[in-house]
Amino acid sequence: MNEYTISILFGVIAGTLARIYMFRTDYRQYPTYPHGMIIHLALGFIAASLGSLVVPSIMEQEFTAVTFLTLAASQFREVRNMERKTLTEMDSLELVPRGASYIEGIAVTFEGRNYLVIFISFVTSFAYLAINLWSGLVAAFLAFLVARKYMTGSKLGKIANIEQKEVTFEGAGLYVDNIYIMNIGIPARQQEILQHGLGFTISPKNFDARMTIGNLGQRQAILHDLAISLGVYRDSGTPALVPLIKRDLDDGRIGVFILPQNKNVDLAMKVISQVPTLENAIRMPTETKKKGSDES
Repeated sequence: MNEYTISILFGVIAGTLARIYMFRTDYRQYPTYPHGMIIHLALGFIAASLGSLVVPSIMEQEFTAVTFLTLAASQFREVRNMERKTLTEMDSLELVPRGASYIEGIAVTFEGRNYLVIFISFVTSFAYLAINLWSGLVAAFLAFLVARKYMTGSKLGKIANIEQKEVTFEGAGLYVDNIYIMNIGIPARQQEILQHGLGFTISPKNFDARMTIGNLGQRQAILHDLAISLGVYRDSGTPALVPLIKRDLDDGRIGVFILPQNKNVDLAMKVISQVPTLENAIRMPTETKKKGSDES
């Protein structure tokens, strides 16, 4: 063993543990267990190894060795492409698909977490070599906190208010509160919808949130998470039983219509509040107005 062996091992262990910590096994059940997790744990171990090797390379003035990080970045981009391709193919088999925006968000997350692992292992290894073991432990803990902050984004419950509303028919028109959803002309289907349907309205807390929840990708993410958590009362080839979200053009609210297998209102509201705010759905028009007024 040389003088860098322990610091490298220390960084690898910290980075790998961080990647394990970043795994979330919840109602989304992705990645699949256990094989999908093994793939991502292996990639996390590789990322941790790369991050730990940076400091010894710099201290030995082997600056060309640091260029392997560019190779790692290209490999992690391939991870993102792999996740996107896999999820897109799986999405065609879902009764309520995730949608392209949700899939892209998941793919970006898996790529980004490998970079977080590199950061954690780098900081841990650097603190160990520069000071001592205890500073390495403190650095690892602080890096874990940073990872925890950046691994979870905003939730829908932070930007909008969620209320249950009655599902009604006016003639053939299906409504959630006063928001028109779709036309259902067959009486038997209307009875099924009244028996099994649930309705909710999501009201934005500000103008920026109005733009975000109006995004079609964000709406599809809501429907998918509800279907995963509560089940869905439909089969392929039943377009009248498709869950939908429509927007009130006057105030920006959206009406959520679902047909769950488990008609649990409290659970449904909790799931909606925990739906991630998709990064590519976030819009901040008020920031544009502020910048425009400052420039003038």
